[in-house]
Amino acid sequence: MYMSTSKTAIITGGGGGLGRATALKLAESGVNISIIDVSEEQGNETVRLIEEKGAKGIFIKADVTNAEEVKQYVDKTVSTFGSVDMFFNNAGISGPGKKFLDNSIEQIDLVLDINLRGALYGLYYVLPEMIKNGGGSIVNTSSTAGLVGQDSVVSYSATKHGIVGVTKSLAAEYANQGIQINAVAPGSTETPMVKQYREMNPDVFKAVSATIPQRRLGQPEEVAELVSFLLMSEAKYINGAVVPIDGGFTAI
Repeated sequence: MYMSTSKTAIITGGGGGLGRATALKLAESGVNISIIDVSEEQGNETVRLIEEKGAKGIFIKADVTNAEEVKQYVDKTVSTFGSVDMFFNNAGISGPGKKFLDNSIEQIDLVLDINLRGALYGLYYVLPEMIKNGGGSIVNTSSTAGLVGQDSVVSYSATKHGIVGVTKSLAAEYANQGIQINAVAPGSTETPMVKQYREMNPDVFKAVSATIPQRRLGQPEEVAELVSFLLMSEAKYINGAVVPIDGGFTAI
């Protein structure tokens, strides 16, 4: 067990994209970080980058759709660092980017399992640790597709609308126990997941991109700034909020 007075964060999907960017931002403040991912190579690389910044990090390989593995990543974090103070509940996939009826049942199930079931499992095991310690801060990853309808992402949109409901309902349930829980709703952001989606669906992506008032994609570091603020800020009265970060996409 590390002897540290620093706060501890768990980040799911921490091997890249928004998870890695947020880990590196938190590392600048000396936060202990557990990186959760299915990719050992990417997860360990994030830990290496965390340690380059002088913070402590561990990688825990886990499938967020497996409740026992979720429990284990929470238990290992507590046994290593002593507590869970922050949780970036971020792991997710976009799905195949096809019209709903062109998806297989297996593709639908996979998106639902990772994006929604995996997020719920994480909350189920993290919340008791935070309550035990007198509180904590959680940020869930939703999406602009959780705020408005978007073509060719029906299953994804269902999960991200679900994350909005989960965030607001849990804030109502646990705010009086010191839990601060919010969600971010990124628009199209330059992550590996978005790059893959763009390559698979160039026409759909071009149509969406043209509707962003700032006429550019977001950067992972910009989202990380917002997530870090919500996790670490003294603005504890922000609770149950869903904050778009989308270049104005949902403003029009």
